Amino acid sequence: MSERKYDPDLVDLIPLLPAVSDLSSLEAIQAVREQGFALGEPPAILDDVVREDRLVPGPEGSPDVAVRIHRPKASADASRPGLFEIHGGGFLMGSKDMMDPWCDRVASKANAVVVSTDYRLAPEHPFPAGVEDCYAALCWTAEHADELEFDPARLAISGQSAGGGLAAACALLARDRGGPELCFQLLEIPELDDRLETPSMQQFTDTPLWNRPNAAWSWRHYLGPDHQGEVSPYAAPARAENLEGLPPAYVSTMEFDPLRDEGILYALRMMQAGVPVELHAYAGTFHGSSLLPNADASRRNAEEVLQVLKRRLAG
Repeated sequence: MSERKYDPDLVDLIPLLPAVSDLSSLEAIQAVREQGFALGEPPAILDDVVREDRLVPGPEGSPDVAVRIHRPKASADASRPGLFEIHGGGFLMGSKDMMDPWCDRVASKANAVVVSTDYRLAPEHPFPAGVEDCYAALCWTAEHADELEFDPARLAISGQSAGGGLAAACALLARDRGGPELCFQLLEIPELDDRLETPSMQQFTDTPLWNRPNAAWSWRHYLGPDHQGEVSPYAAPARAENLEGLPPAYVSTMEFDPLRDEGILYALRMMQAGVPVELHAYAGTFHGSSLLPNADASRRNAEEVLQVLKRRLAG
């Protein structure tokens, strides 16, 4: 096996980052949750954006879902686009709070209304709780486009890591249930395949922040201890047999990420199904390396994603 050639901007920090985590029990997961994801102080709130927290109806018979709405302060001189954002965390961790700087930036720079959602986490709430929460909040967002002051014909969905997998699943649900018409899906380093069989998943057993052992626990908890039989494509979108009719997509992957190949394969299968797809694999990077924002690859990734969103949301 060749030596991993990490981006020089990332090399010195890699020894300081966690690799394989103990995710074997609820107590261990709670300990990781308490550590949080942020590296250093979070960026200041942008002064041209306002935030509003709401509780919106969850799936039938389930609790309400907490969302945060990010809007530009300035009055709109034309209709704005909408973006529905889903945070990552391996289905086990994270919250909408961790996406605040990202959502603020998109609201400001893309002149968009961004709705960022929480969802119930595993192992306390295995599939389908998380994806159904996200889908319910997505439907609420689309149904309240006039109130939220965005153009319902320009509603996109986005997510990172497990959030990317949930975004892909929501796009499938919207297609199959006749739900919101999505104009675009942004799937960054998405977690899509429970089978753990791709070459990158087999190879990267000790990479920073995410690796095969972490992924195995992630899926085990998300699918739940009582899971039997076939895995639903709304849990693992890589299992979907038909990808026709999905919205155009942008998929990003990182070189030394166990999720790399499932993201590339999902993008390829969407292309083969006639879905317009932009795919970017960032060399020298690892899962979550964008948390190190001063690295050149992180800056290029952030700028490219912003430009793609601005272009795709322009209508």
